[in-house]
Amino acid sequence: MLSGLHTVRCRSSIPLLLALTRPYKMRNSGQSTRSPAQSCRSSNVTSPLCATASVPPYDQEGLVTDPATVPLRAWQRSALVHYLRSTPRDYLAVATPGAGKTTFALRVASELLAAGVVQAVTVVAPTEHLKTQWALAAAKVGIMLDPGFRNAMGATSPDFHGVALTYAGVAAHPALHRARTTRRRTLVVLDEVHHAGDALSWGDAVQEAFEPATRRLSLTGTPFRSDTNPIPFVRYERGADGITRSASDHSYGYSDALRDGVVRPVLFLAYSGTATWRTRAGEEVTATLGEPLTVEQTAAAWRTALDPHGDWMPAVLAAADRRLAEVRRAMPDAGGMVIASDHRTAKLYAELLQGITGRPPVVVLSDDPAASAKIGAFGASTERWLVAVRMVSEGVDIPRLAVGVYATSVQTPLFFAQAVGRFVRGRAPGEMASVFLPSVPSLLALAGQLEVERDHALDGPAKEQFLADELLAAANRSDVEGEDEAAFTALQASAQLDRVIYDGGEYGTGAAVGSDDEQDFLGLPGLLAPEQVAVLLQQHQAKQLRSQASERLGAAAVPPLPRTVTAYQVLQGLRKELNGLVGAWHHRTSRPHGAVHAELRAACGGPPSAQATALQLQDRIETMRRWARER
Repeated sequence: MLSGLHTVRCRSSIPLLLALTRPYKMRNSGQSTRSPAQSCRSSNVTSPLCATASVPPYDQEGLVTDPATVPLRAWQRSALVHYLRSTPRDYLAVATPGAGKTTFALRVASELLAAGVVQAVTVVAPTEHLKTQWALAAAKVGIMLDPGFRNAMGATSPDFHGVALTYAGVAAHPALHRARTTRRRTLVVLDEVHHAGDALSWGDAVQEAFEPATRRLSLTGTPFRSDTNPIPFVRYERGADGITRSASDHSYGYSDALRDGVVRPVLFLAYSGTATWRTRAGEEVTATLGEPLTVEQTAAAWRTALDPHGDWMPAVLAAADRRLAEVRRAMPDAGGMVIASDHRTAKLYAELLQGITGRPPVVVLSDDPAASAKIGAFGASTERWLVAVRMVSEGVDIPRLAVGVYATSVQTPLFFAQAVGRFVRGRAPGEMASVFLPSVPSLLALAGQLEVERDHALDGPAKEQFLADELLAAANRSDVEGEDEAAFTALQASAQLDRVIYDGGEYGTGAAVGSDDEQDFLGLPGLLAPEQVAVLLQQHQAKQLRSQASERLGAAAVPPLPRTVTAYQVLQGLRKELNGLVGAWHHRTSRPHGAVHAELRAACGGPPSAQATALQLQDRIETMRRWARER
């Protein structure tokens, strides 16, 4: 098995071999293969293995307890014991981002190698950077993976226990990887296995390449998809509702990890504001982000807000940097990340951040050959900001990231969960993640349901409009202005804090950028117990409500202004605004206009709109806005 490694002479091109320090025990036979130290003593071969090899102890359950092995969390140990007792050929572990899926998988690999169940390990990951990350993590526990393997090579050096691949690489030559898998007893680790269903060809390739594997371990933090492409090697079961869903062998959700203190709670700060854009027909449209709008209007307002040339993004980035400054009081190395839609806007956001902070942020783009090195350097540094498109959206481990700006129009649950997962990796009790995002109904719903666990359904209605990965792939292509680009022109957008979402609850009644009310939320201490966060948020909201009540009382005492505008013009404007909100509510709920007006009259009182006073119309407008926030 691995004892043959002692015949491999030292090669300076593979410094990772210095980390190989552990033996592998054959549990079934009660015998052990020789450790690297024993092999060195018997062979008299000069090798980097010989300098550090040692024999680790085993615990009462027969699990390797080498000090070099990363300690297991409770869920990891429970899943490992279940895995070893059930000896499955296929196993699906679902664990929330940040919970430690990599550590669990590598411990499984160590145990299977030690027992002689497998002779080789193949890891399949979504991106090139994650291949390197897997190889570095594996080296820490004595498993040598080749992240530089390419299909053209055919085989890797015998110095390695296996290879790290991407799903795209497997799809390019499934027959090659099937032959590799057949040649030796192999454990295949499918990281973020939902990517194996990204395209039918990918799923078929993964199925063909790894069908002969001795063991297959599938990992994911988000087992749901936006389509019905089956995920290879995943078991599906039909539920009582008649829908067939993926079935995991071990599940550890965000709520479980939050309870155990494994991940951070997330504070979502949603910013709305007024957006103005020009349509293809030359019409200028103004709308408020977050208020009842049609799907097209919401998309246009959202896109206008994200325009780096407007006022919305600079205001939100400045607020996020103030939040990061507060977090760094308790977490001195805390970092922030902006997730952009495409390369062009990523670079422009970086320029905005440099103007705000006085330092250029780290920019990571998918076509940058130095992307992995930049991510690694940022993770080990104390730099404040990172701007990225896709490279840091999934699986990348930078535990010091604590503040995020969701500056992309992707709205699928899959991408949102993976993006937020970059900020929740806890390191110490009391840490909290803060994510800034546009006040868009779809994102607010996802933020409020962060703890909801989903499975991949093969049937039932498909509710998503597009796949996150397809959109990201398009965003990462070179920017070419198409018909849609020419048909839309963002003109201006302003920002204001709309609300704060925490633990499924909403706080705040809105705050102007730069106001004391906004600073109350931005200035929450960086280290707080979850219950303390909720108490402070409630106190800040109560303070806002008292302030607004005082302002209303003061306004009532002010004598009316001279009539520079006719009553007819005032009423006409209010009716127009109300009718616009009712129309948007109709598009959102399919309720007839008349029924919505009737519900408003029932809720607020008064005659029909044509006979209503200005105060009555204003009351109905405020009611519509409240419905939009609460329903």
